[in-house]
Amino acid sequence: MSTRSPAHRTAAPESDWSAARIAEAAAELVAADGLPPIVQAGHPVLRTRALAFEGQLDAELLDALVLLMRRTMHAAPGVGLAAPQIGLPLRLAVLEDTWASDEESARARHRVPLPFLAMLNPAYTPVGDGRAGFYEGCLSVRGYTAVVRRADVVRAQWTAPDGAARSAEFTGWQARIVQHETDHLAGTLYLDRAEPRSLCANEEYTARWAQPTPERAARALGFSA
Repeated sequence: MSTRSPAHRTAAPESDWSAARIAEAAAELVAADGLPPIVQAGHPVLRTRALAFEGQLDAELLDALVLLMRRTMHAAPGVGLAAPQIGLPLRLAVLEDTWASDEESARARHRVPLPFLAMLNPAYTPVGDGRAGFYEGCLSVRGYTAVVRRADVVRAQWTAPDGAARSAEFTGWQARIVQHETDHLAGTLYLDRAEPRSLCANEEYTARWAQPTPERAARALGFSA
């Protein structure tokens, strides 16, 4: 799957926040009581390209922000959270998937636990031509789910909070999480890549289409699985 935007989709503008504004907003988030709200589709921060991390936060503030994002992700609950989802246009995402999944679904989706990762300035490249379509949702598009075809395998590069350069290959559901969260940092929502006719409210998905694969939904709703 190419990471280039389709011709029909306008590239997101880059955020105009200054380094000082990034640091001030991060400090306010960390100092606030409780967890920050997760912003929803329609908020402009989700439609701008987040700024590369270039030392705008000192080590202490960065570590505190990562911890806050991890707690927010767990409470949602979710398996990934990008900084724009808490209103901060910074190229930072946290990922972790340790939720229980039934054996059939886990096998169909190649879903295995993903240990906690904090990624600064992540980028990914598809490996091979394999693609898979599955229902996925987003903490910033509350109440809906849709099928997205994504690369089966990706190689990702990022910087860890301690400044170390990292790279790794991810497959199956882990690759999907990496792609979803990295896309957020480019101002892209999963709906931009979804099969439009697959879109359904969570209640309808639970009642009708909560199978390991979306083939049954594809036949009934008229989309390609």
